[in-house]
Amino acid sequence: MNRIGFIASSILVLLVLLSSTLFVVDQRQFGVVYALGQIKQVITEPGLNFKLPPPFQNVSYIDKRLLTLSSLDTEPMLTAEKQRVVIDWYVRWRISDPQAYIRNVGLDENAGAMQLNRVVRNAFQENINKRTVRDLISVRREALMADVQREVLAVVKGAKPWGVDVVDVRITRVDYVEAITESVYRRMEAERKRVANELRSTGTAEGEKIRADADRQREVIVANAYRDAQKIKGEGDAQAASAYSEAFGRDPQFAQFYRSLEAYKQSFNKKSDVLVLDPSSDFFRAMQGSGSATSAPRR
Repeated sequence: MNRIGFIASSILVLLVLLSSTLFVVDQRQFGVVYALGQIKQVITEPGLNFKLPPPFQNVSYIDKRLLTLSSLDTEPMLTAEKQRVVIDWYVRWRISDPQAYIRNVGLDENAGAMQLNRVVRNAFQENINKRTVRDLISVRREALMADVQREVLAVVKGAKPWGVDVVDVRITRVDYVEAITESVYRRMEAERKRVANELRSTGTAEGEKIRADADRQREVIVANAYRDAQKIKGEGDAQAASAYSEAFGRDPQFAQFYRSLEAYKQSFNKKSDVLVLDPSSDFFRAMQGSGSATSAPRR
């Protein structure tokens, strides 16, 4: 009976010792095996692993997932205008090098979060000191968050790297006193009005330029048309004068008769026109003897 009990006790002790040498690493964790305060092994892949039983070796676990750190305090910060603002932010980060993290931060994830909170807040304070309130509520906020992320990375990747990656930094809320809000929105409204006035002025100037160009083109077109018309008219007058000269040269009596008719036409252009002349004057010769003027035989 004693022999059976001894065997059972021995088996139980062996099972306990065996179980203390086995450990499972979850896919969401790093497994860190250390002895006497020294890291012996870092397991990054999930599965069943072996180690020496305590106190020779122990195992600790560190979260490898993407973590979120939200701002832990709401102390006001000063802008470039010496205005006090309160911002809320969050950081997305993960542990990428467990050995560096344990060596420079420790096994406690909360301790790492506290240190990261201090670094991020200092970076925000430094950058907000250089910016106005308007920068915090406009699209320039993106540049602010990028600058903060760059400065935080410079710290955690510095001479003593923390073994972490900072994936993103975001501002979630900006609070300030009502007087500042009104002042900021008044400046924004004035800026928008200035831009609108500049656009309207530019549009008016462009319109005047287009109208002036159109007027200039119209004047050029009219001048060219008048020049061409005068040229054609001059050519027509020259041809008519040549034809008249040729016709009058062949029949001088007809030429005299034609000029008399033109004179009558010009003299009696209106019904009210009255001429007091001697009927025997040369002016009425064509009327007195139109037949003789036109039917006289040529020799």
